[in-house]
Parts: sequence; C-alpha cells; structure tokens
Amino acid sequence: MYDLAIIGGGIIGLSTAMALGQRYPDAKIMVLEKESSWAAHQTGNNSGVIHSGIYYKPGSFKARFCYEGNRSMVAFCQKHGIDYDICGKVIVATEPEELPLLDTLYQRGLENGIEIAKITGEEVKEIEPHVHCLAGIRVYSTGIVNYKQVCEKYVELVRVQGGDLRLNSKVEQILETGDGLVLETNNGNYPTRFVINCAGLHSDRIAKLGDAEPPAKIVPFRGEYYELKPEKRYLVKDLIYPVPNPNFPFLGVHFTRMIDGSVHAGPNAVLSFKREGYRKTDFDLRDFVEVMSYPGFWKLAVKHGDAGIQEIIRSFSKAAFVKSLQRLIPEIQADDLVPTHAGVRAQALKNDGKLVDDFLIVNSPKAMHVCNAPSPGATASLEIGNAIASEIPTLKTLERVI
Repeated sequence: MYDLAIIGGGIIGLSTAMALGQRYPDAKIMVLEKESSWAAHQTGNNSGVIHSGIYYKPGSFKARFCYEGNRSMVAFCQKHGIDYDICGKVIVATEPEELPLLDTLYQRGLENGIEIAKITGEEVKEIEPHVHCLAGIRVYSTGIVNYKQVCEKYVELVRVQGGDLRLNSKVEQILETGDGLVLETNNGNYPTRFVINCAGLHSDRIAKLGDAEPPAKIVPFRGEYYELKPEKRYLVKDLIYPVPNPNFPFLGVHFTRMIDGSVHAGPNAVLSFKREGYRKTDFDLRDFVEVMSYPGFWKLAVKHGDAGIQEIIRSFSKAAFVKSLQRLIPEIQADDLVPTHAGVRAQALKNDGKLVDDFLIVNSPKAMHVCNAPSPGATASLEIGNAIASEIPTLKTLERVI
C-alpha cells in the first residue's frame, strides 16, 4: 500500500513527488508514467523559457506562481549545476495599433512586480540589431534552460528520498477500496491511499476514471517550430516576442535562443487530431471525435475563427510562416529556416467555449486532479509541487490540511 501515488512523469508530477517526499519523508510515494522515459510530452517539447510572469492576470495563480517560480527555478539550477541563462527578452510592437497593447502589457508587468523597462525602437536595436519595431519592453528576468535536464535532477532527488518511480506503467482503471484506491495499469496493480493526477494531455480522462467531473475538457493544440540554420543564428541574440493579440489565447510566433545555442522560431497553434499528435498526419479517432462533438470547441472556433484559419495556413505554408516572422526580423528568408520539433499543448476548454486561463485543480475525497497547468507550468513547477503538497490530506487522518 502506497501512501501517495502520482500519475504522470512530466515536470509537474515529478516536482510534486519531490515536494511530497520533502514534506512527508516517511511516506511511501510512487510515480507512474506510461512512457519509457520521463518528461516525454509537454515538458520535453517546450521552448525551454524561464518565464517572468508579465502576461498573466494580476492576482492569478499563474502570475503568483510564475513570479515565485522564476526565482526558485534559478536557485534550483544554481544549486544543482544545471545550465541556464537569464538573458532577458524583448516584446516589440511592429505596427502603430500595437502601441496601446504594449502600454497595457507594460502596466500589467508592473502590477505583477516584474523588473521591466519601456524602450524605443532604437533601443531595441541595441539589444537585437536585426529587429524592426516601433517600441518595445525589456523583460530582464526571462531566461532559458533545458527542462528535461531539470526533470532528470527531480528524478534523482525523488529516488534519493526513497520514492518509487515506474516507467511503462499506463493507468487504465481506478478502483475505490475501503482504505484508498487501486490503480490498475498495464504493468501491475498498485493500491494507494491518495492519488495526485498530473497526467497532462490525459488529465481529464484520468479524473473521470477517478469519478471526478472536471469542468473542462482537454483540447490539444500543436505548436510547430522552425530552426534557424547555424550560419543565421547571428540574427537573434536572445528572445524576441511580438505583442500578443489580446483576443487570441496564444502568444504568436517568436524567436527563442535555446540553452544549446540553437534558435527556434514559432510556435503556431493548430488543433491536433491526436492528443499526442506531433505530426500533421497524426490521427486518433477517439481524440478527434471527442473534440468534434464538444460544444465548447465549436464556440471557441466561432469566436476565434479568423485567427484559427491563419494558424492553419501557417502550418501548411512555410511562406506564410516566414512572413509572420519577417514582421519581427525583415531579413529572415525561407532558406534560413529548417523544420524542427513540434509540441502539443494540453489546453483546458470549458463547455461555453472559454479557455481555462489559470491553473485548474479538481478535488475528490481520495484524489487531487491537476486538470490545467500549461505555460508557465514548467517555470512554476517547484511552486506548483509545493502548493499541491501543502493541500493534500494529512497522511494520518485524510482530513484537509487547507
């Protein structure tokens, strides 16, 4: 009998296991991951940015956890010798109509307590010489890291704490017993007193297996990237972002220098026909039917139809993708870019067509379900893990701590 079982071996599941081991050193803790490696999906395919928290609604969990997570992630990397770089980034307005949006974003950053500065187009060029813009924001605390390396250290620390880490273990059923739950997997059955669901792209399905009813469904959005050829990396020094469209839930294509020195351009945001569909041709009938039969998806599609069509065009047309990048760096050419990895984002969508804009946790008597933890989930992973550990039932009484 395990005291605590975590489903999902991405950065949130692993940070939660680590936080629980620190809080309950005598507890018997396990992590179940269906893949053959840790951090195989969202964590392992993201852009590696240590976010500042400038975009998020003041007072939200995202804003608070990201602000604190930026600092705790840097401290963690320093302590454990993980390569990182607080290089900063610029967010730039390229059209006159974007200038008021830039001002609004600047005020939000100030409200969130972030060290930022408004700069002119000429000052942007001093930081990123090849950028064309009218004005920008300098965000000093943004950085880059390899989150797979972070997860490798999380795994090492969980093992040192005595945690039981099991790969190739897909949870297929959750059965309730008198003193807890039994997790039935393809690799054995595991009784546990309490479950924390950190299953990412499958978190809503795991919640339903545990007789919880999440108020949103996971809809997968694929983000596709190009990479600058090595001889063109000089065009981007660090991180360059456009002013986000306030009516669209994604940040728009941008340039990111990775910790290995490569420069990635993207992502777009297109509906994936498979929850783990990293290629355009990937298709899963169950995943497809669930999205197509979900009223929330069609309400979202009506609201953001024009923007969605543009994202699809960018997915199939390199020329269209390059054109969007040329708004930031006009001298970028199609021959400068080669396709690289894609990621799939687990976005929680409500029945009314509204995207869940903050972290979402659904509780049941013997389980806690993390049903939405998109970006800045990796940046904030230590804070999220600690928050989850502080709110689970005590091991002795199964009464709520909070």
